[in-house]
Amino acid sequence: MSRLIIIGAGGHGKVAADCAEAMQCFDSIAFLDVDTSRSRVANTWDLLGHADDWRNFNDSDVCWFVAIGNNQIRRRELEQILSTGADVVTLIHPGAVVSPYSQIGLGTLVCANSVINPFTQIGIGCILNTASSIDHDNVIGDFVHIAPGCHLAGDVQVGNGSFLGIATTVIQGLKIGQNVRTGAGSVVVRDIPNDAFALGVPARIKDK
Repeated sequence: MSRLIIIGAGGHGKVAADCAEAMQCFDSIAFLDVDTSRSRVANTWDLLGHADDWRNFNDSDVCWFVAIGNNQIRRRELEQILSTGADVVTLIHPGAVVSPYSQIGLGTLVCANSVINPFTQIGIGCILNTASSIDHDNVIGDFVHIAPGCHLAGDVQVGNGSFLGIATTVIQGLKIGQNVRTGAGSVVVRDIPNDAFALGVPARIKDK
């Protein structure tokens, strides 16, 4: 057992803490955040200090999770922690269905009712949000956010730093580039290049 410290005490942080509690494998759960005007998070978990002070918590029993929804900020914070060799955990809600033949990177959150099917690879620092499904043989890059209710068919590739908006659907065999965003409810039926914003049914590339 170990002490889990979560960086980021916003809504996403509360989801991560709830997931960690459900896993029942941490002695305690607490937070660091940029807002230190409170001492408790949701009147439930301790707020220990400012997010920038994480290096002061170097006890051997401390492990870390970065719970920041913004992909770029999450990447920056997680890479800093990983560079020190600190213990970073992956959080998988016991209500998720995860194939033993899948691979999930460090610092990724798999939320309740999510499904990850066989031979899918998930990168580091990803968010697989509530009730999302990732079918067989997907390759999901690093620091990707799959929003609630998204469904990816088999053999889909998603590049680093992309965000698939709530209830996005992706048909089989497609390639979604790096730093792509899709709008809520989009149905992706063709490849999307790097840095694009796609929206609609079917999803079309729009000006940002």
